[in-house]
Amino acid sequence: MSAAALTLTVTLAAPASATPPNIPSKSTAQAELNALTVAAEGSTTGYSREAFPHWITISGTCNTRETVLKRDGSNVVPGSDCYPTSGRWYSPYDGATWSAASDVDIDHVVPLAEAWRSGANSWTTSKRQSFANDLTYPQLIAVTDDVNQAKGDKDPAAWKPPRSAYHCTYAKMWVRSKYHWGLTLQSAEKSALQSMLNTCAS
Repeated sequence: MSAAALTLTVTLAAPASATPPNIPSKSTAQAELNALTVAAEGSTTGYSREAFPHWITISGTCNTRETVLKRDGSNVVPGSDCYPTSGRWYSPYDGATWSAASDVDIDHVVPLAEAWRSGANSWTTSKRQSFANDLTYPQLIAVTDDVNQAKGDKDPAAWKPPRSAYHCTYAKMWVRSKYHWGLTLQSAEKSALQSMLNTCAS
């Protein structure tokens, strides 16, 4: 009975969108980029990943990482602890597809250290936790683990997804996240984002 119920649940569940929510159009992203404050980047003094508590419990036994794995994957089957026992994940950063959740990282589109240097150093821990677990805006995405590690805490002036076809979407996600969270950006970062937005058709 439980197996049948599980199958029914999986069948009726909405298909994975495989993309973060609330990615703006080109025109909206352009307006938001224009509205961002350009400022010299702050230092990482006092920064630690612990200043941005993650991954938090979202529902039942599912934490933020597991929630994004389910959202961004296809045919994802969670175990009793919510960690996927099977599924497939397409990483738009590099075009690779993975069948093991262990090969997939959840990227903070705007890295935590980058956010710290752009204004999050003055936030409360509660606000930093909300940022690090943001499922409402395009701040989290499942991608190839090695690619995420190569990105580190670099902004678009220093790192872009290796797959150039995704530069438009990546720039729109970055701009939306910084705009929503009220973070600043550097001049070189703004120029890089503008070049990437210029590749957008819409």
